[in-house]
Amino acid sequence: MVYNLAFLYQTVSIGNCFSTSMEFSVQLGAFSVSLSVKSLKDSKLFYEKLGFSAFGGDETQNWLIMKNGEHLIGLFEGMFEGNMLTFNPGWDQDAAEVNPFEDVRVIQSKLKEAGLTFTAEAEEQSSGPASIMLTDPDGNHILIDQHR
Repeated sequence: MVYNLAFLYQTVSIGNCFSTSMEFSVQLGAFSVSLSVKSLKDSKLFYEKLGFSAFGGDETQNWLIMKNGEHLIGLFEGMFEGNMLTFNPGWDQDAAEVNPFEDVRVIQSKLKEAGLTFTAEAEEQSSGPASIMLTDPDGNHILIDQHR
């Protein structure tokens, strides 16, 4: 499932960040929840009992991607604090490339025009893999992470 921010905007109020007359579309790509876990081993066992199975990652580097149908959860031990929503432009829910796709720098530009601020930005003149981060009004972290 590929998420479109225009749809999210229509269904979720994001404070006063957007003008009600503003219409725009941002293709965010694949969606997952990235969880900061205390024990990768314990978390893996727990999510396996919920029907998830390892889909990607590297246990020797303390991270795994778990999948149940179209649902993805990233488990990360000791890599960051707190949990975050993660979007991957250019990928579908199976980590297969989607073409065409909206580059993270284009997404960044559109979100800046919408009045959002970032905790981390992509270099605008770069190309290829890059990421941006922002925080919603409730303190939830959002990572938009392009791998290609």
